[in-house]
Amino acid sequence: MQRRDFLAAGLATMLGSSAQEALALGVPADFDAKAAPELRPFAGLSGEVPQGGAPRIEGRIPAGLRGIYYRNGPGLMVRGGERYRHWFDGDGLVQAWRFEDGRVSHSARFVQTTKFKAEARERRFLVPALGTAIPPRMPIHGPDNMNVANTSVLRQAGRLYALWEGGSAYELDPQSLETRGLRAWSPELTGMPFSAHPKQEMDGTSWNFGTAHGRMVIYQISPAGALLKSAVFPVPASAMVHDFAVSQRYLVFLLPPVQMDLQALRSGGSLLDAMRWQGDQPTRVLIIDKTDLSQRRVLEMTAAFVFHFGNAWDADGQIHLDFVQGAPLPEINADMQRQMRGQRPPPRHSTPRFMRITLAGDTGGRIELQSRDEAVEFPVVDPRVVAQRYSKIWYPTAVDLGQRWGFNGLMGLDLDSGRRERFVFGPETVIEEHVLVPKPGSSKEGEGWLLGMGYDTGRQQSFASIFDAQALASGPLARVWLPHWLPYGFHGRFYAS
Repeated sequence: MQRRDFLAAGLATMLGSSAQEALALGVPADFDAKAAPELRPFAGLSGEVPQGGAPRIEGRIPAGLRGIYYRNGPGLMVRGGERYRHWFDGDGLVQAWRFEDGRVSHSARFVQTTKFKAEARERRFLVPALGTAIPPRMPIHGPDNMNVANTSVLRQAGRLYALWEGGSAYELDPQSLETRGLRAWSPELTGMPFSAHPKQEMDGTSWNFGTAHGRMVIYQISPAGALLKSAVFPVPASAMVHDFAVSQRYLVFLLPPVQMDLQALRSGGSLLDAMRWQGDQPTRVLIIDKTDLSQRRVLEMTAAFVFHFGNAWDADGQIHLDFVQGAPLPEINADMQRQMRGQRPPPRHSTPRFMRITLAGDTGGRIELQSRDEAVEFPVVDPRVVAQRYSKIWYPTAVDLGQRWGFNGLMGLDLDSGRRERFVFGPETVIEEHVLVPKPGSSKEGEGWLLGMGYDTGRQQSFASIFDAQALASGPLARVWLPHWLPYGFHGRFYAS
C-alpha cells in the first residue's frame, strides 16, 4: 500500500456510510459573553476578518525589534446557523504583526483550505470536524478534505506554512498571507500528516512528525527546505499525539493511553468524542535516534496527558526534557465544549514537569520525573537553544484568578536555580502564548523580548505585548492595541528581518 493510501483507507473505515445518518449539528443558545467576559473570543468569527484603524502603541517598541510575528489559531466558528462545539475545530486565521523602526502594522487572513473554500460557496459546514459531529456533505478522500490549518506556522527557506496536525502543510505568501496551496516534501509523502509542532534547530534544520491509524511519519528538512530523510513505521497505538521533543541525538514522544472507539465514530460521534482515555494503561515514551530513524526504543511511565513540550538535551547516556502535564483528555474536551458555549469550566490547571531518561543498552532505560505546581501552559525557550542544553523556560501563567478561565500573567523559570520571575496583569486580562525573540547581536540565552498576544475583557480588544525577558517583573515595555478583538489563537513564531 502506498504511504498516502493508508490515510484515505483508514479515514473511510472510521467514518463509514452510517455517519451520513448522524444528527445535524444543533445550534446552542446565544453565546453568553456577560457571565464570563473572558470567553468572548471563543464566539469566533463568521467569515469576515474585522477591519479597523491602525494599531495603537502604548509604551515604546524596542528599536531592535524588526521582523514579522506570525500567529495562527481557530478563527471561523459559525456557518449557516451551525456552530462548532470545540475550540480545535475553527478554520485557521493567520495573523502577521510587522515590526520595523518602532512602527507596527497588522494583517490577518483565513487560510483558504479546500474545506474553507467549499464551505464558503455552500454557506454551511460540509465535513466532520475534530470535536463536532457534522455529517459528511461532500466526498472525503483523505484528511486534507478536513484540514483546517489552524494550529501553528513555520517559515522554511523563505516559504511560510500554516500547520494542522492531521494533514498537510498549507503554503501561504509570507507578505500577503494569500494561500498558495498544499505542500508535500516528496511525491511518496503526498497527503501524509505534517504536524503542527516542527522543531527548528539553530542551523535551520527542521524536524517534524505525523500520526495516523497506528503509524508515524518522521521528517528531517534541510535549511533550504529539502527533505533530508523520512520514515514511516507502526507505533504503539495512541489516538492523540500533539507535540514532541528534540535533543542533540534523539526525538522523544509521549504516547498517552488514548484509544479510538471506531464504533462511536461510525455511529456519528466526533473524533474527539470517540477517543477513550485508558487511565490504567501507561503512557509510552518513544525514543528515536536522529541519525538512524530505524533505531527506536519504547519505555513506559504512569498515564499522563501532554499537549506541549519546552525543549530537550542529552549527554552521557541521559536525556533531559520538560513538558506541561494537563488533565486527562475527556476532562479537557468537556471544558472546551463549555467554553464554546460561553460557560466557565471548573478551575483546572496544567503544571510543569521535568523528565530525565537514563538510557540502558540498546532498548532499555529508566525514567525520573520532577514537578512544580504553577498553573502554566505553552512553554517556550530561546530559539537559539532548541535541541541543545538550556536553562530557561517561559510560560503564560494563572495567578489568583478564582473561577475565571485563562492565564493572566507570564512566568520565567530558571532551571539551574529553580527561581521564577512573574508579571501578573489584573483579572480583566487574558494572556496567550509569548515567544522569545533574541535581541540583535546578543548571544546569551534569554537575552531578548517576549512577544505574544492578549485580550482585555473590559475594552473587548486584543493586543500584542512586548516584555524584556530578563526583566519580566517590570511589566510590558509596550502593548500594541487592535481596535477590535480577535479569537484566541494557539501558536506563533517570530522571524527577524
